[in-house]
Amino acid sequence: MREPVDGLGYEQARDELAEVVRKLESGGLSLDDAVALWERGEALARRCEEQLAGARDRVKAVLEHADDPRPEQ
Repeated sequence: MREPVDGLGYEQARDELAEVVRKLESGGLSLDDAVALWERGEALARRCEEQLAGARDRVKAVLEHADDPRPEQ
């Protein structure tokens, strides 16, 4: 059984998404299998976007804090 998407880190989700795309592009799947893979791929893509957005927010917060001339108390 595959790990739930929400438990995957960015690299894991990205690598599995690449594998899903490879399988879909190679063809030869039943309709049910192709749809299931497509759904998994969509979930993996959303997970990657969530991870990237979180990283972007963290970097932005660090940069904003670094630009703040006020000393920490």
